[in-house]
Amino acid sequence: MKVLLATEKPFAPQAVKEIKGIIETAGYTFAVIEKYTHKSELIKALEDVDALIIRSDKIDKEVIDHAPQLKVIVRAGAGYDNVDLNAATQRDICVMNTPGQNANAVAELVLGLIIFMQRNQFDGTSGHELKRKRLGLYAFGNVAKMVAKIARGFEMSVQTYSPSLTHDDLRKEGEYGVLSVYSVEELFETSDILSLHMPLLKETRECVNYALLSRLPEEALLVNTARKEVIKEADLIRIMDERPGFRFITDIQPDNHALFKEKFGNRYFSTPKKSGAQTFEANINAGLAAAKQIVDFFHTGTTRFRVN
Repeated sequence: MKVLLATEKPFAPQAVKEIKGIIETAGYTFAVIEKYTHKSELIKALEDVDALIIRSDKIDKEVIDHAPQLKVIVRAGAGYDNVDLNAATQRDICVMNTPGQNANAVAELVLGLIIFMQRNQFDGTSGHELKRKRLGLYAFGNVAKMVAKIARGFEMSVQTYSPSLTHDDLRKEGEYGVLSVYSVEELFETSDILSLHMPLLKETRECVNYALLSRLPEEALLVNTARKEVIKEADLIRIMDERPGFRFITDIQPDNHALFKEKFGNRYFSTPKKSGAQTFEANINAGLAAAKQIVDFFHTGTTRFRVN
């Protein structure tokens, strides 16, 4: 068996070393391709590969069609919209993710982004504290749970809405000191700061639209560390035009980045490159989890985190 670690955005060297150790200890061949600049390089590397570990790398039908031996793909991270699940399923390729491994890293970034904007990007002017501010979490997965835990330490009021929550989930949220609201409209209406945590699905694409954004307070802060596609950018621009105090900070550069920057100044900020999971610790956690899942897949047929 041959396992390929294919990462345009490389893991930390120690993470690669430990991933290699897990794979080779299991008796498999290990290969790496990093910082590649064209899909053709990835396709060539996949010619004789049985298992693939990726990060945000795009694995579309063309890539899958050129990997005749591929049996399993593991996305080292939570989101998996960069993998063509239909193409993988047609080939009976198992696709898994590693939920929770990057959660703390992303959650810390969320609070860092919030503080950065609450203090006016540290431009020397008077800003605002987090204490007693109302933080809304749209969806309540692993990252949002960590955000809630950290935010409670700042004595913020935390509330959430997620359409997939069950009664048991609602009960458990109380353990995080989080209030569950009954509708997404209520969440937006009662949040000073709104943080997005939903995956990119057919139902969530551009779900944050003018109708919802207009329910936020006049000087609200919108935070996005999820996917850029969950926001309808034209509607966000409209809201920021209409409300001089509305602010937006994101870890995913929007399509209209230059326009946001030109029109809204320090009411807007985007990280230069997605950095939520870019920590030494998250690199190791997600990479090692991916390697162990591949070993378990081949040794015992385990597909616990299968997403297709």
